Amino acid sequence: MIRPYVEDDLKQLLEIYNFYVINTIITFDVEPLSLEVFAKKINKINNQYPFIVFEENKEVLGYAYGSKWRTKPAYNKTVESTVYVKHGEQGKRIGTKLYTELLSLLKQENYHIVLGGLTLPNEASIRLHERFNFKLVAHFKEVGKKFDKWLDVGFWQLKL
Repeated sequence: MIRPYVEDDLKQLLEIYNFYVINTIITFDVEPLSLEVFAKKINKINNQYPFIVFEENKEVLGYAYGSKWRTKPAYNKTVESTVYVKHGEQGKRIGTKLYTELLSLLKQENYHIVLGGLTLPNEASIRLHERFNFKLVAHFKEVGKKFDKWLDVGFWQLKL
């Protein structure tokens, strides 16, 4: 079931997120986050944007949210989207279900543009975004370094 985030979800969300920090290039955080730091980040986002989780048998298997893309007021109707699926749970359409709901919520809140920033390569995330008609609008070369490797970032855009 998809439902709004609640504070009791924090530990499970942090476990999902820190797996990607430690093991992948998907996030540019390079050290696992503490519960305190993660809680501050998540609660700030949740106070301003839709934040949802996918739960099955009382276990959180994924989450998605919108967040501020840039700080200047003219960008207020542009939002960045984020989705994470628990390692080992990919291929069950959890990301697709989360994105379907998140995009609906963002549209209800009158956002105009949704941007997805992806570390490249990342075929699964590219497929997810393109399934929802996001289009590649930018490709920045070697803008991040993780695991001693320079990494590219692409931005996909959807007009709601």
